[in-house]
Amino acid sequence: MKQVEQNYRTGELRVAEVPAPRAIEGGVLVATRVSLISSGTEKQLIDLAKASLVGKAIARPDLVRRVLQNVGRDGLRPTIEKVFAKLDTPIPLGYSLAGEVVDIGRRGGAYAVGDRIACAGAGQANHAEFNAVPKHLTAAIPAGIDDEDASFVTLGSIALQGVRLASPTLGERVVVMGLGLLGLLTVQLLKANGCRVLGFDPNPARAKLAEELGADVAVSDDLIEATAGFTNEYGADAVIVTASSKSNEPINLAAEISRLKGRIVIVGMVGMTIDREPFYKRELELKLSLSYGPGRHDPAYEQNGLDYPLPYVRWTEQRNMEAFLALVADGKVTPKRLVTHRFSIAQAEKAYELLESDEPHLAILITYPEAAGRAIERRLRLAPPALRASGGNGVAFLGFGNYAQGMLLPALRKAGGATLTTVVTATGVSARRAAEKHGFAVSATEPAAALEDNDTDTVFIATRHDTHASFARDALRSGKHVFCEKPLAIDSSGLTEVLGAAEIGPGVLTVGFNRRFAPLLQKAKAALEPRTGALVMLYRINAGAIPADSWIQREEGAGRVIGEVCHFVDALTFLSGSLPIETQAIATRDHADAVSILVRFADGSSGTIVYSSIGDAGVPKEYIEVFAGGRVIQLDDFRCLTVTRSGKRKTTKSAQNKGQHGLVSAFLEATRGKRETPIPLAQLVAVTEATFAIEESLRIGAPVAIPASRE
Repeated sequence: MKQVEQNYRTGELRVAEVPAPRAIEGGVLVATRVSLISSGTEKQLIDLAKASLVGKAIARPDLVRRVLQNVGRDGLRPTIEKVFAKLDTPIPLGYSLAGEVVDIGRRGGAYAVGDRIACAGAGQANHAEFNAVPKHLTAAIPAGIDDEDASFVTLGSIALQGVRLASPTLGERVVVMGLGLLGLLTVQLLKANGCRVLGFDPNPARAKLAEELGADVAVSDDLIEATAGFTNEYGADAVIVTASSKSNEPINLAAEISRLKGRIVIVGMVGMTIDREPFYKRELELKLSLSYGPGRHDPAYEQNGLDYPLPYVRWTEQRNMEAFLALVADGKVTPKRLVTHRFSIAQAEKAYELLESDEPHLAILITYPEAAGRAIERRLRLAPPALRASGGNGVAFLGFGNYAQGMLLPALRKAGGATLTTVVTATGVSARRAAEKHGFAVSATEPAAALEDNDTDTVFIATRHDTHASFARDALRSGKHVFCEKPLAIDSSGLTEVLGAAEIGPGVLTVGFNRRFAPLLQKAKAALEPRTGALVMLYRINAGAIPADSWIQREEGAGRVIGEVCHFVDALTFLSGSLPIETQAIATRDHADAVSILVRFADGSSGTIVYSSIGDAGVPKEYIEVFAGGRVIQLDDFRCLTVTRSGKRKTTKSAQNKGQHGLVSAFLEATRGKRETPIPLAQLVAVTEATFAIEESLRIGAPVAIPASRE
């Protein structure tokens, strides 16, 4: 399919041929009929992409702070690699469209194939022939509304939310500052609400159009004088700022024209440094409108489909979308009057050239072929199959995020003997970019592209945690070797399915428990030999906080115990050479991801894992201490190993190496029959079961036995 994408690092914009997405759980697959270019929002995004790195940093200081935090936690080089990988990934453009439902995911709502719907959301309602959109970012198009009018749904909802925050009443006099698309829609919404409206824009043509659309007065200069005359010297009851400017003038001018106890709502992106005096002396109310309304940027609402109860949140973003479309159906709002240009998707690059030109324009629409004439292609071959090296592997990736790009792929290349066959990601844009940049022959958005491929014998799974078990199961059943990033499964049923497939399939299975392949941890284990008894082990992790709404904390991530603590259980399992049989865990009050865990092993060893999210990033992340037979082993962040025996200390230092390359190399050797599987299946199962037991112990407040090996 064709899709508009822009390289965030270089600013290059193009219409690319990419694989079509799948219908997502909790959403629908839509064949786009018309999409709207928002000249304000998209122009800002394009300008930011074309800016230098310094320009990007100045524009987004919040991201700079996040990068600096990551440097403190992960180190400079890994952070830089992640930043450039992110910058190199093209971004989709667009966020408002009308289209037709062609497929429905599980829990995708009450739609049927063939329904006409309007869709919203950056990264969801893209300028693309097909889009996978969560159900709460969609709304049915009422009969009588054509696709062009309906394609304004996102901008209309943004304007409507701004009006709602202004709380206008019949007869109030409201000023709209900035008469671009948002401002002109706001004028019509206010008129539909029974308000008297004064529009302001420095462009006289925009002011004239506002009057044609219903504004009582519209001016392009002398706003203070015009407002005084319009309000009988009282000042505006409310001012809605829909302008786009880095200047602080719009917000302070809004204060100057407001009446005592007036209301100001900021919808556009403007400077926010206010002059205190007019706000103070007039006791003004200032609000910033959150895009389309309640639910915006809430993953539980937008991605997971959890609605807000109507009696308590009357107007969510989806209900705003529906209300806007109803006003269009009633003829109260006429979006198509704002259209100045139309381009087909094949000519979309010309639309963006227009956006950056001096030619007058307002709403620009992109049109698409009829859905019935478009095939849904989810696999795109970019190169003929490469000849595989004798005894080597044909390798596919399911998921290709930062870790896969920055760690797994370099380890794979270093090990040698691998031919890249297929890369599968959630979006066609990222799949194509990965294939082009790294040399995969096929880019795809469906796992079957890798699992059914005869050129592929090895699959790396690096998707979100809730998909690991099903993908690993299916790959093993397809006869593939499987390297699954941790965790192997997020629940017992998923683990059972993987185990069943592993037991009957010919493929090698391993999980990304790389610590046991770290050179210094292997030296630590060797220093414990000959063993004379059980071990007492301590593993302290200064993990740092992650946002509560991070995907890791949500259902698809299964939380930090299952998602990351498995690493540390496995490291202790490796050191003891024994399976975990019981766990007990407690969480710190108000911090569910700050936990202390006791693990008992079959050989009588004990391990304590202190996993903290409330420390300081200035302290190294990981520290291990082992006591055994008159020896003490100390490993500081995989950089420094100290072995103390009979009062003598021996210290070994090295660059940090957590074993990722060693694990990948061992896995590939096992797939080629040169060694045993890197991690015994019984240990993979027991470690995964241990994380489930830890979660259960946290829930019931008591020790939990780990089921005996199911191998």
